[in-house]
Amino acid sequence: MTWSSRIDLDRITAIDVHTHVHRSVSAPPPAGSNADDMGAYFGIGSMPQYTLPELAQYYRERDMACVAFGVDSISQTGDELVPTNEEVAELAAEHADVVIPFASIDPARGAAGVRQARRLITDHGVRGFKFHPNTQGFHPNDRKAYPLYEVIAEHGLIALFHTGQTGVGAGTPGGGGIRLKYSNPMDVDDVAVDFPDMDIILAHPSFPWQDEALAVAMHKPRVHIDLSGWSPKYFPPQLVRYANSLLKNKVLFGSDFPVITPERWMKDAETIGLKDEVKPLIYKSNAARLLGLLPPGR
Repeated sequence: MTWSSRIDLDRITAIDVHTHVHRSVSAPPPAGSNADDMGAYFGIGSMPQYTLPELAQYYRERDMACVAFGVDSISQTGDELVPTNEEVAELAAEHADVVIPFASIDPARGAAGVRQARRLITDHGVRGFKFHPNTQGFHPNDRKAYPLYEVIAEHGLIALFHTGQTGVGAGTPGGGGIRLKYSNPMDVDDVAVDFPDMDIILAHPSFPWQDEALAVAMHKPRVHIDLSGWSPKYFPPQLVRYANSLLKNKVLFGSDFPVITPERWMKDAETIGLKDEVKPLIYKSNAARLLGLLPPGR
């Protein structure tokens, strides 16, 4: 089944561009899950793990839509992605009133990963690809990833890159082997130069490189910023200032659910001084335009 949007933009109140699917409908949580470490980092105890239908129902009950994906880090973990990209896409097609499917392919998969990306686009209708340079162990401007970007750009889709510090491995010995150097948004600036027609999202406030992320988004017309993974009350003041002004059409609501709920994110966002006229752009309109959900003339 190929995904095709059934999202009613007049009904939904927000589009969360950053949510994770951690559990397959056909298997228990994998052994060695880092859910407890992540939950401790975000102060929520053991992190809940949702299947895609459960994620869809969660957002449907809140009159929201969401972008959903896993993270393929096989080169570093040796583990296949669970749930698979195919499962996420197929179930998203069944829940296309609220879920937009992205995929994740570790660039280390090489030509096999490129073939998989093409299949996921043509056979399943995925709308973008999530890259996590820290857990995949690569710099975004490493030429080994460029064949994947070529496929994404060819089909007019979105490349979403984790940037800044990550909760994965935080507080564990040696940070769980995760190297933060891979998540500097300046590496993505090279990608934006080499793929000028590809839409890019810099995920998260990019601590400690927030100014770099703002500069890239200001300079490169197709680079956006999502606000996931942090409570807004911890946002750097310059991020709020730019979201309210020069980047108001390029900043996107994202939660990083389930580590942060959309309710908590929105409650905390009320305390940081976002302008009333900017909130609808951040919560829904910017994402709807970027994801191609707006009908002609809107």
